[in-house]
Amino acid sequence: DLKRYDDAIASYQKALSIKPEYAEAWSNQGAVFADLKRYDDAIASYQKALSIKPDFDFLEGMLLHLQISICDWDHYESRLASVLVKLNAGKRVVSPFTMLAVSENEATHLKAAEIWTQKKTEFIQAVPLKAKASKKEKIRIGYFSADFRNHPVANLAAGLFEAHDQERYETYAFSYGPAGEDAMRQRLKSAFHQFIDVTEKTTDQIVELARNLDLDLAVDLTGHTEHNRIEIFAHRVAPVQINYLGYPGTMGAPFYDYIIADPVLIPKEQQKYYSEKIIYLPDTYQPNDRAREIANRQFTRAELGLPEAGFVFACFNNNFKITPAIFEIWMRLLTKVEGSVLWLFEDNLKVVKNLQSQALKCGITPDRLIFAKRMILSEHLARHRLIDLFLDTAPYNAHTTASDALWCGVPLLTYSGKSFASRVAASLLKAIDLEELVVASLSEYESKALELATEPAILLALKEKLARNRTTCKLFDTAAYTRNLEAVYEDVYSCP
Repeated sequence: DLKRYDDAIASYQKALSIKPEYAEAWSNQGAVFADLKRYDDAIASYQKALSIKPDFDFLEGMLLHLQISICDWDHYESRLASVLVKLNAGKRVVSPFTMLAVSENEATHLKAAEIWTQKKTEFIQAVPLKAKASKKEKIRIGYFSADFRNHPVANLAAGLFEAHDQERYETYAFSYGPAGEDAMRQRLKSAFHQFIDVTEKTTDQIVELARNLDLDLAVDLTGHTEHNRIEIFAHRVAPVQINYLGYPGTMGAPFYDYIIADPVLIPKEQQKYYSEKIIYLPDTYQPNDRAREIANRQFTRAELGLPEAGFVFACFNNNFKITPAIFEIWMRLLTKVEGSVLWLFEDNLKVVKNLQSQALKCGITPDRLIFAKRMILSEHLARHRLIDLFLDTAPYNAHTTASDALWCGVPLLTYSGKSFASRVAASLLKAIDLEELVVASLSEYESKALELATEPAILLALKEKLARNRTTCKLFDTAAYTRNLEAVYEDVYSCP
Protein backbone atom coordinates (compact mmCIF):
# COMPACT_ATOMS: atom_id res chain seq x y z
CA ASP A 1 0.00 0.00 0.00
CA LEU A 2 2.93 2.34 0.63
CA LYS A 3 4.14 1.62 -2.96
CA ARG A 4 7.50 0.41 -1.64
CA TYR A 5 7.51 -2.19 -4.39
CA ASP A 6 11.18 -3.19 -4.25
CA ASP A 7 10.95 -3.82 -0.52
CA ALA A 8 7.74 -5.79 -0.98
CA ILE A 9 9.22 -8.02 -3.68
CA ALA A 10 12.31 -8.65 -1.54
CA SER A 11 10.06 -9.66 1.37
CA TYR A 12 7.99 -12.05 -0.75
CA GLN A 13 11.11 -13.61 -2.27
CA LYS A 14 12.64 -14.07 1.18
CA ALA A 15 9.44 -15.78 2.33
CA LEU A 16 9.49 -18.02 -0.74
CA SER A 17 13.12 -18.97 -0.11
CA ILE A 18 11.95 -20.30 3.27
CA LYS A 19 8.65 -21.79 2.08
CA PRO A 20 8.58 -22.23 -1.72
CA GLU A 21 5.01 -23.56 -1.71
CA TYR A 22 3.60 -20.44 0.00
CA ALA A 23 0.66 -19.55 -2.30
CA GLU A 24 -0.13 -16.24 -0.57
CA ALA A 25 3.40 -14.95 -1.18
CA TRP A 26 3.26 -15.93 -4.85
CA SER A 27 -0.11 -14.18 -5.19
CA ASN A 28 1.02 -11.02 -3.41
CA GLN A 29 4.18 -10.91 -5.50
CA GLY A 30 2.00 -11.19 -8.61
CA ALA A 31 -0.07 -8.22 -7.45
CA VAL A 32 3.08 -6.09 -7.12
CA PHE A 33 4.31 -7.12 -10.55
CA ALA A 34 0.86 -6.25 -11.98
CA ASP A 35 1.04 -2.76 -10.44
CA LEU A 36 4.47 -2.36 -12.06
CA LYS A 37 3.07 -3.61 -15.40
CA ARG A 38 5.56 -6.47 -15.36
CA TYR A 39 2.85 -8.65 -16.83
CA ASP A 40 4.85 -11.78 -17.65
CA ASP A 41 6.19 -11.91 -14.09
CA ALA A 42 2.73 -11.23 -12.65
CA ILE A 43 1.10 -13.96 -14.70
CA ALA A 44 3.82 -16.46 -13.78
CA SER A 45 3.41 -15.64 -10.08
CA TYR A 46 -0.38 -16.04 -10.22
CA GLN A 47 -0.10 -19.30 -12.13
CA LYS A 48 2.34 -20.64 -9.52
CA ALA A 49 -0.03 -19.65 -6.70
CA LEU A 50 -2.92 -21.41 -8.44
CA SER A 51 -0.84 -24.55 -8.99
CA ILE A 52 -0.30 -24.70 -5.23
CA LYS A 53 -3.82 -23.66 -4.21
CA PRO A 54 -6.33 -24.01 -7.09
CA ASP A 55 -9.21 -22.56 -5.03
CA PHE A 56 -7.31 -19.42 -3.94
CA ASP A 57 -9.98 -16.73 -3.50
CA PHE A 58 -10.55 -14.72 -6.71
CA LEU A 59 -7.11 -15.52 -8.11
CA GLU A 60 -8.31 -17.29 -11.24
CA GLY A 61 -10.33 -14.18 -12.10
CA MET A 62 -7.36 -11.93 -11.36
CA LEU A 63 -5.26 -13.99 -13.75
CA LEU A 64 -7.97 -13.69 -16.41
CA HIS A 65 -8.04 -9.92 -15.95
CA LEU A 66 -4.27 -9.68 -16.38
CA GLN A 67 -4.45 -11.71 -19.55
CA ILE A 68 -7.20 -9.59 -21.12
CA SER A 69 -5.32 -6.44 -20.06
CA ILE A 70 -2.53 -7.42 -22.44
CA CYS A 71 -4.92 -8.95 -25.02
CA ASP A 72 -3.50 -12.42 -24.49
CA TRP A 73 -6.36 -14.49 -25.87
CA ASP A 74 -4.76 -17.94 -25.90
CA HIS A 75 -7.37 -20.33 -24.47
CA TYR A 76 -9.67 -17.32 -23.85
CA GLU A 77 -12.90 -19.30 -24.23
CA SER A 78 -11.83 -22.16 -21.96
CA ARG A 79 -10.52 -19.78 -19.27
CA LEU A 80 -13.76 -17.82 -19.34
CA ALA A 81 -15.86 -21.00 -19.25
CA SER A 82 -13.96 -22.21 -16.18
CA VAL A 83 -14.58 -18.92 -14.37
CA LEU A 84 -18.29 -18.96 -15.22
CA VAL A 85 -18.79 -22.52 -14.01
CA LYS A 86 -17.19 -21.71 -10.66
CA LEU A 87 -19.02 -18.40 -10.33
CA ASN A 88 -22.38 -20.07 -10.97
CA ALA A 89 -21.47 -22.59 -8.27
CA GLY A 90 -21.03 -19.72 -5.82
CA LYS A 91 -17.23 -19.87 -5.68
CA ARG A 92 -14.98 -16.88 -4.91
CA VAL A 93 -13.43 -16.87 -8.34
CA VAL A 94 -13.71 -13.49 -10.07
CA SER A 95 -14.23 -9.82 -9.32
CA PRO A 96 -17.41 -8.14 -10.56
CA PHE A 97 -15.31 -5.58 -12.48
CA THR A 98 -13.67 -8.30 -14.57
CA MET A 99 -17.07 -9.81 -15.36
CA LEU A 100 -18.22 -6.58 -17.01
CA ALA A 101 -15.52 -7.01 -19.67
CA VAL A 102 -16.17 -10.66 -20.50
CA SER A 103 -19.94 -11.13 -20.17
CA GLU A 104 -23.12 -9.15 -20.75
CA ASN A 105 -25.16 -11.52 -18.59
CA GLU A 106 -26.49 -9.38 -15.74
CA ALA A 107 -27.35 -12.39 -13.59
CA THR A 108 -23.64 -13.27 -13.48
CA HIS A 109 -22.77 -9.61 -12.77
CA LEU A 110 -25.08 -9.63 -9.75
CA LYS A 111 -23.75 -12.95 -8.48
CA ALA A 112 -20.12 -11.84 -8.81
CA ALA A 113 -20.89 -8.57 -6.99
CA GLU A 114 -22.71 -10.36 -4.14
CA ILE A 115 -19.87 -12.84 -3.59
CA TRP A 116 -17.19 -10.14 -3.78
CA THR A 117 -19.02 -7.79 -1.42
CA GLN A 118 -19.74 -10.55 1.09
CA LYS A 119 -16.04 -11.39 1.24
CA LYS A 120 -14.93 -7.76 1.66
CA THR A 121 -17.45 -6.94 4.38
CA GLU A 122 -18.05 -10.28 6.14
CA PHE A 123 -16.70 -9.11 9.50
CA ILE A 124 -18.37 -5.69 9.57
CA GLN A 125 -21.29 -5.06 11.89
CA ALA A 126 -22.67 -1.60 11.31
CA VAL A 127 -23.73 0.54 14.26
CA PRO A 128 -27.13 2.16 13.52
CA LEU A 129 -27.17 5.85 12.66
CA LYS A 130 -28.64 8.22 15.20
CA ALA A 131 -32.10 9.47 14.27
CA LYS A 132 -32.07 12.99 12.86
CA ALA A 133 -33.93 15.53 14.96
CA SER A 134 -35.23 17.51 11.98
CA LYS A 135 -34.60 18.37 8.36
CA LYS A 136 -31.77 20.84 7.82
CA GLU A 137 -31.83 23.99 5.71
CA LYS A 138 -29.25 22.50 3.39
CA ILE A 139 -28.91 18.90 2.24
CA ARG A 140 -25.47 17.54 3.02
CA ILE A 141 -24.03 15.31 0.31
CA GLY A 142 -20.84 13.31 0.76
CA TYR A 143 -19.12 12.28 -2.47
CA PHE A 144 -16.65 9.44 -1.83
CA SER A 145 -14.05 8.65 -4.47
CA ALA A 146 -10.57 7.37 -5.21
CA ASP A 147 -10.63 9.43 -8.39
CA PHE A 148 -10.63 13.11 -7.42
CA ARG A 149 -7.70 13.68 -9.80
CA ASN A 150 -6.91 13.49 -13.50
CA HIS A 151 -9.19 10.50 -14.05
CA PRO A 152 -12.20 9.77 -16.30
CA VAL A 153 -14.68 10.06 -13.41
CA ALA A 154 -13.41 13.51 -12.40
CA ASN A 155 -13.24 14.62 -16.03
CA LEU A 156 -16.94 13.81 -16.39
CA ALA A 157 -18.20 15.14 -13.06
CA ALA A 158 -16.14 18.28 -12.36
CA GLY A 159 -18.75 20.55 -13.91
CA LEU A 160 -21.52 18.84 -11.93
CA PHE A 161 -19.76 19.47 -8.63
CA GLU A 162 -19.28 23.13 -9.56
CA ALA A 163 -22.90 23.54 -10.70
CA HIS A 164 -24.55 22.36 -7.47
CA ASP A 165 -26.92 24.91 -5.95
CA GLN A 166 -24.87 26.35 -3.08
CA GLU A 167 -28.01 27.73 -1.43
CA ARG A 168 -29.55 24.27 -1.12
CA TYR A 169 -26.61 21.85 -0.84
CA GLU A 170 -23.42 21.45 1.12
CA THR A 171 -21.09 19.06 -0.69
CA TYR A 172 -18.20 17.20 0.90
CA ALA A 173 -15.48 15.33 -1.00
CA PHE A 174 -13.93 12.32 0.74
CA SER A 175 -10.80 11.54 -1.27
CA TYR A 176 -8.92 8.29 -0.73
CA GLY A 177 -7.17 7.66 -4.03
CA PRO A 178 -3.57 8.00 -5.19
CA ALA A 179 -1.80 11.14 -4.01
CA GLY A 180 -0.92 13.98 -6.34
CA GLU A 181 -1.80 17.61 -6.82
CA ASP A 182 -2.64 17.75 -10.51
CA ALA A 183 -4.73 20.50 -12.10
CA MET A 184 -7.97 18.54 -11.77
CA ARG A 185 -7.44 17.97 -8.04
CA GLN A 186 -6.85 21.70 -7.58
CA ARG A 187 -10.02 22.49 -9.49
CA LEU A 188 -12.08 20.06 -7.44
CA LYS A 189 -10.82 21.44 -4.15
CA SER A 190 -12.62 24.66 -5.02
CA ALA A 191 -15.83 22.91 -6.07
CA PHE A 192 -16.80 21.46 -2.69
CA HIS A 193 -17.85 22.98 0.61
CA GLN A 194 -15.07 20.84 2.07
CA PHE A 195 -12.46 18.66 0.35
CA ILE A 196 -11.19 16.04 2.81
CA ASP A 197 -8.22 13.80 2.04
CA VAL A 198 -8.81 10.59 4.00
CA THR A 199 -6.25 8.44 2.19
CA GLU A 200 -4.24 7.77 5.34
CA LYS A 201 -7.26 7.25 7.59
CA THR A 202 -8.64 3.89 8.65
CA THR A 203 -12.15 2.85 7.73
CA ASP A 204 -13.33 3.48 11.30
CA GLN A 205 -11.84 6.98 11.26
CA ILE A 206 -13.54 7.82 7.97
CA VAL A 207 -16.88 6.51 9.21
CA GLU A 208 -16.61 8.56 12.38
CA LEU A 209 -15.68 11.69 10.42
CA ALA A 210 -18.54 11.26 7.96
CA ARG A 211 -21.08 10.59 10.70
CA ASN A 212 -19.93 13.64 12.65
CA LEU A 213 -20.65 15.76 9.56
CA ASP A 214 -24.26 14.51 9.73
CA LEU A 215 -24.47 13.62 6.02
CA ASP A 216 -27.89 13.16 4.47
CA LEU A 217 -26.70 11.39 1.32
CA ALA A 218 -23.50 9.41 0.73
CA VAL A 219 -22.57 8.87 -2.92
CA ASP A 220 -20.02 6.22 -3.89
CA LEU A 221 -18.23 7.28 -7.10
CA THR A 222 -15.82 4.32 -7.10
CA GLY A 223 -17.89 1.18 -6.60
CA HIS A 224 -16.08 -2.06 -7.47
CA THR A 225 -13.19 -0.32 -9.23
CA GLU A 226 -9.57 0.22 -8.25
CA HIS A 227 -8.79 1.68 -4.80
CA ASN A 228 -12.43 1.28 -3.69
CA ARG A 229 -13.33 1.35 0.01
CA ILE A 230 -16.80 -0.13 0.09
CA GLU A 231 -16.22 -1.02 3.75
CA ILE A 232 -17.07 2.62 4.53
CA PHE A 233 -20.55 2.12 3.14
CA ALA A 234 -20.96 -1.24 4.86
CA HIS A 235 -20.73 0.66 8.16
CA ARG A 236 -23.36 3.12 6.81
CA VAL A 237 -22.38 6.78 6.91
CA ALA A 238 -25.68 8.33 5.80
CA PRO A 239 -29.39 7.47 5.82
CA VAL A 240 -29.28 7.22 2.01
CA GLN A 241 -26.32 5.60 0.19
CA ILE A 242 -26.05 5.73 -3.60
CA ASN A 243 -24.01 3.83 -6.19
CA TYR A 244 -23.20 6.32 -8.96
CA LEU A 245 -21.02 6.80 -12.03
CA GLY A 246 -17.73 5.08 -11.18
CA TYR A 247 -18.94 1.48 -11.51
CA PRO A 248 -21.41 0.55 -14.29
CA GLY A 249 -23.30 -2.19 -12.52
CA THR A 250 -24.85 -3.36 -9.31
CA MET A 251 -22.87 -3.39 -6.07
CA GLY A 252 -24.66 -6.57 -4.95
CA ALA A 253 -24.82 -5.18 -1.42
CA PRO A 254 -27.73 -4.45 0.95
CA PHE A 255 -26.15 -1.22 2.20
CA TYR A 256 -26.47 0.65 -1.11
CA ASP A 257 -29.99 1.97 -1.36
CA TYR A 258 -30.03 3.30 -4.91
CA ILE A 259 -28.18 3.19 -8.23
CA ILE A 260 -28.44 6.09 -10.67
CA ALA A 261 -29.24 5.06 -14.23
CA ASP A 262 -31.54 5.90 -17.12
CA PRO A 263 -34.16 3.87 -19.05
CA VAL A 264 -31.67 2.83 -21.75
CA LEU A 265 -29.19 1.41 -19.25
CA ILE A 266 -31.59 -0.55 -17.06
CA PRO A 267 -34.90 -1.46 -18.72
CA LYS A 268 -37.61 -2.32 -16.22
CA GLU A 269 -37.38 -6.05 -16.99
CA GLN A 270 -33.70 -5.98 -15.89
CA GLN A 271 -34.32 -4.40 -12.47
CA LYS A 272 -34.29 -7.85 -10.83
CA TYR A 273 -30.53 -8.03 -11.41
CA TYR A 274 -29.82 -5.04 -9.16
CA SER A 275 -29.58 -5.09 -5.38
CA GLU A 276 -30.32 -1.34 -5.36
CA LYS A 277 -33.53 0.52 -6.19
CA ILE A 278 -33.21 2.23 -9.55
CA ILE A 279 -33.18 6.02 -9.86
CA TYR A 280 -33.96 6.99 -13.44
CA LEU A 281 -32.61 10.26 -14.77
CA PRO A 282 -34.62 11.61 -17.73
CA ASP A 283 -31.91 11.92 -20.41
CA THR A 284 -28.72 10.04 -19.57
CA TYR A 285 -27.11 8.89 -16.34
CA GLN A 286 -23.70 10.30 -17.27
CA PRO A 287 -22.71 13.87 -16.41
CA ASN A 288 -20.46 15.81 -18.75
CA ASP A 289 -18.28 18.83 -18.20
CA ARG A 290 -19.13 21.48 -20.76
CA ALA A 291 -15.92 23.30 -19.85
CA ARG A 292 -13.77 20.41 -21.09
CA GLU A 293 -11.03 22.09 -23.11
CA ILE A 294 -9.96 20.94 -26.57
CA ALA A 295 -6.47 22.25 -27.35
CA ASN A 296 -6.00 24.46 -30.38
CA ARG A 297 -3.05 22.38 -31.47
CA GLN A 298 -3.50 21.05 -34.99
CA PHE A 299 -1.73 17.70 -35.13
CA THR A 300 -0.50 16.39 -38.46
CA ARG A 301 -1.12 12.76 -39.26
CA ALA A 302 2.61 12.15 -39.41
CA GLU A 303 3.09 13.51 -35.87
CA LEU A 304 0.76 10.85 -34.55
CA GLY A 305 2.07 7.98 -36.62
CA LEU A 306 -0.88 7.95 -39.00
CA PRO A 307 -0.45 7.51 -42.76
CA GLU A 308 -0.90 10.62 -44.92
CA ALA A 309 -4.06 9.20 -46.48
CA GLY A 310 -6.65 6.55 -45.71
CA PHE A 311 -9.71 6.08 -43.49
CA VAL A 312 -8.99 6.18 -39.75
CA PHE A 313 -11.00 3.82 -37.55
CA ALA A 314 -10.25 4.41 -33.87
CA CYS A 315 -10.96 3.06 -30.40
CA PHE A 316 -9.37 4.73 -27.39
CA ASN A 317 -11.06 2.42 -24.88
CA ASN A 318 -8.96 0.61 -22.29
CA ASN A 319 -7.29 -2.42 -23.87
CA PHE A 320 -8.94 -4.94 -21.54
CA LYS A 321 -12.28 -4.05 -23.15
CA ILE A 322 -11.17 -5.43 -26.53
CA THR A 323 -12.50 -8.96 -27.05
CA PRO A 324 -11.49 -11.50 -29.70
CA ALA A 325 -14.91 -11.19 -31.40
CA ILE A 326 -14.70 -7.40 -31.69
CA PHE A 327 -11.09 -7.51 -32.89
CA GLU A 328 -11.96 -10.00 -35.63
CA ILE A 329 -14.64 -7.61 -36.90
CA TRP A 330 -12.13 -4.76 -36.91
CA MET A 331 -9.68 -6.85 -38.92
CA ARG A 332 -12.35 -7.71 -41.50
CA LEU A 333 -13.10 -3.99 -41.84
CA LEU A 334 -9.42 -3.26 -42.49
CA THR A 335 -9.45 -6.00 -45.14
CA LYS A 336 -12.47 -4.47 -46.89
CA VAL A 337 -11.57 -0.78 -46.59
CA GLU A 338 -8.42 -0.30 -48.65
CA GLY A 339 -5.75 1.88 -47.04
CA SER A 340 -7.60 2.13 -43.74
CA VAL A 341 -5.92 1.94 -40.34
CA LEU A 342 -7.03 1.20 -36.79
CA TRP A 343 -5.91 3.66 -34.10
CA LEU A 344 -5.85 2.17 -30.60
CA PHE A 345 -4.89 3.29 -27.10
CA GLU A 346 -1.62 1.82 -25.85
CA ASP A 347 -1.79 0.92 -22.17
CA ASN A 348 1.29 -1.31 -22.26
CA LEU A 349 3.86 -2.70 -24.70
CA LYS A 350 2.55 -6.26 -24.34
CA VAL A 351 -0.72 -5.13 -25.92
CA VAL A 352 1.12 -3.84 -28.98
CA LYS A 353 2.93 -7.11 -29.51
CA ASN A 354 -0.14 -9.29 -28.91
CA LEU A 355 -2.52 -7.32 -31.11
CA GLN A 356 0.01 -7.10 -33.93
CA SER A 357 0.36 -10.88 -33.72
CA GLN A 358 -3.44 -11.30 -33.80
CA ALA A 359 -3.65 -8.96 -36.80
CA LEU A 360 -1.12 -11.06 -38.72
CA LYS A 361 -3.26 -14.15 -38.09
CA CYS A 362 -6.12 -12.24 -39.77
CA GLY A 363 -3.96 -11.28 -42.75
CA ILE A 364 -3.40 -7.67 -41.65
CA THR A 365 0.11 -6.23 -41.55
CA PRO A 366 1.12 -4.75 -38.17
CA ASP A 367 1.69 -1.26 -39.63
CA ARG A 368 -2.09 -0.85 -40.04
CA LEU A 369 -2.47 -0.82 -36.25
CA ILE A 370 -1.43 2.55 -34.84
CA PHE A 371 -1.00 2.93 -31.07
CA ALA A 372 -1.70 6.18 -29.22
CA LYS A 373 0.28 6.93 -26.10
CA ARG A 374 -1.04 8.94 -23.15
CA MET A 375 -0.98 12.74 -23.38
CA ILE A 376 -2.58 15.62 -21.48
CA LEU A 377 -6.36 15.65 -21.82
CA SER A 378 -6.78 18.81 -23.91
CA GLU A 379 -4.27 17.55 -26.49
CA HIS A 380 -5.71 14.03 -26.38
CA LEU A 381 -9.06 15.58 -27.31
CA ALA A 382 -7.41 17.63 -30.05
CA ARG A 383 -6.02 14.53 -31.75
CA HIS A 384 -9.58 13.25 -32.17
CA ARG A 385 -9.82 15.62 -35.15
CA LEU A 386 -7.96 13.02 -37.21
CA ILE A 387 -10.47 10.21 -36.50
CA ASP A 388 -13.08 9.35 -39.12
CA LEU A 389 -15.11 6.85 -37.08
CA PHE A 390 -14.87 5.68 -33.45
CA LEU A 391 -15.60 1.95 -33.10
CA ASP A 392 -16.95 0.89 -29.71
CA THR A 393 -16.17 -2.29 -27.79
CA ALA A 394 -18.58 -4.87 -26.38
CA PRO A 395 -19.66 -6.06 -23.87
CA TYR A 396 -17.90 -3.21 -22.02
CA ASN A 397 -18.63 0.00 -23.93
CA ALA A 398 -16.85 3.29 -24.20
CA HIS A 399 -17.94 5.55 -21.34
CA THR A 400 -15.79 8.66 -20.88
CA THR A 401 -14.08 7.83 -24.16
CA ALA A 402 -17.47 7.93 -25.88
CA SER A 403 -18.18 11.39 -24.47
CA ASP A 404 -14.71 12.49 -25.54
CA ALA A 405 -15.33 11.41 -29.11
CA LEU A 406 -18.78 13.03 -29.33
CA TRP A 407 -17.56 16.25 -27.69
CA CYS A 408 -14.84 16.40 -30.36
CA GLY A 409 -17.32 15.85 -33.20
CA VAL A 410 -16.41 12.23 -33.97
CA PRO A 411 -19.27 9.82 -34.81
CA LEU A 412 -19.28 6.73 -32.59
CA LEU A 413 -20.74 3.38 -33.58
CA THR A 414 -21.89 1.07 -30.79
CA TYR A 415 -23.53 -2.29 -30.32
CA SER A 416 -26.08 -2.05 -27.51
CA GLY A 417 -25.95 -5.23 -25.44
CA LYS A 418 -27.84 -6.64 -22.48
CA SER A 419 -25.97 -5.12 -19.51
CA PHE A 420 -25.47 -1.65 -18.00
CA ALA A 421 -21.83 -1.56 -19.15
CA SER A 422 -22.79 -2.57 -22.67
CA ARG A 423 -25.50 0.09 -23.07
CA VAL A 424 -23.69 3.23 -21.94
CA ALA A 425 -22.73 4.44 -25.41
CA ALA A 426 -26.32 3.85 -26.56
CA SER A 427 -27.52 6.05 -23.69
CA LEU A 428 -25.14 8.84 -24.73
CA LEU A 429 -26.06 8.63 -28.40
CA LYS A 430 -29.77 8.80 -27.54
CA ALA A 431 -29.12 11.93 -25.46
CA ILE A 432 -27.44 13.60 -28.42
CA ASP A 433 -30.11 12.39 -30.90
CA LEU A 434 -27.86 10.03 -32.88
CA GLU A 435 -29.64 6.74 -32.31
CA GLU A 436 -28.88 5.72 -35.90
CA LEU A 437 -25.38 4.91 -34.62
CA VAL A 438 -26.76 2.30 -32.17
CA VAL A 439 -27.09 -1.24 -33.55
CA ALA A 440 -28.66 -4.37 -32.08
CA SER A 441 -26.21 -7.07 -33.22
CA LEU A 442 -22.54 -7.53 -34.01
CA SER A 443 -23.33 -8.39 -37.63
CA GLU A 444 -25.18 -5.07 -37.97
CA TYR A 445 -22.25 -3.34 -36.24
CA GLU A 446 -19.90 -4.69 -38.90
CA SER A 447 -22.11 -3.81 -41.85
CA LYS A 448 -22.85 -0.32 -40.52
CA ALA A 449 -19.15 0.39 -39.95
CA LEU A 450 -18.39 -0.72 -43.52
CA GLU A 451 -21.14 1.51 -44.89
CA LEU A 452 -19.87 4.55 -42.99
CA ALA A 453 -16.29 3.92 -44.14
CA THR A 454 -17.22 3.55 -47.82
CA GLU A 455 -20.06 6.07 -48.18
CA PRO A 456 -18.52 9.51 -47.49
CA ALA A 457 -21.80 11.37 -47.92
CA ILE A 458 -23.53 9.34 -45.18
CA LEU A 459 -20.65 9.85 -42.76
CA LEU A 460 -20.46 13.58 -43.54
CA ALA A 461 -24.20 13.98 -42.86
CA LEU A 462 -23.72 12.33 -39.45
CA LYS A 463 -20.78 14.60 -38.63
CA GLU A 464 -22.83 17.65 -39.54
CA LYS A 465 -25.74 16.47 -37.40
CA LEU A 466 -23.38 15.82 -34.49
CA ALA A 467 -21.91 19.31 -34.86
CA ARG A 468 -25.42 20.82 -34.68
CA ASN A 469 -26.50 18.69 -31.72
CA ARG A 470 -23.32 19.05 -29.68
CA THR A 471 -24.38 22.29 -27.97
CA THR A 472 -28.17 21.97 -28.23
CA CYS A 473 -28.95 18.44 -27.02
CA LYS A 474 -29.02 17.27 -23.40
CA LEU A 475 -25.78 15.28 -23.36
CA PHE A 476 -23.46 18.23 -22.76
CA ASP A 477 -25.85 20.50 -20.85
CA THR A 478 -24.11 20.40 -17.47
CA ALA A 479 -26.48 22.84 -15.77
CA ALA A 480 -29.64 20.98 -16.83
CA TYR A 481 -28.11 17.66 -15.84
CA THR A 482 -27.27 19.00 -12.39
CA ARG A 483 -30.83 20.22 -11.83
CA ASN A 484 -32.16 16.76 -12.82
CA LEU A 485 -29.80 15.05 -10.39
CA GLU A 486 -30.68 17.48 -7.60
CA ALA A 487 -34.37 16.72 -8.14
CA VAL A 488 -33.54 13.06 -7.53
CA TYR A 489 -31.60 13.96 -4.39
CA GLU A 490 -34.60 15.90 -3.13
CA ASP A 491 -36.85 12.89 -3.65
CA VAL A 492 -34.67 10.41 -1.81
CA TYR A 493 -33.92 12.92 0.94
CA SER A 494 -37.64 13.39 1.55
CA CYS A 495 -38.44 9.67 1.33
CA PRO A 496 -35.21 7.72 2.09
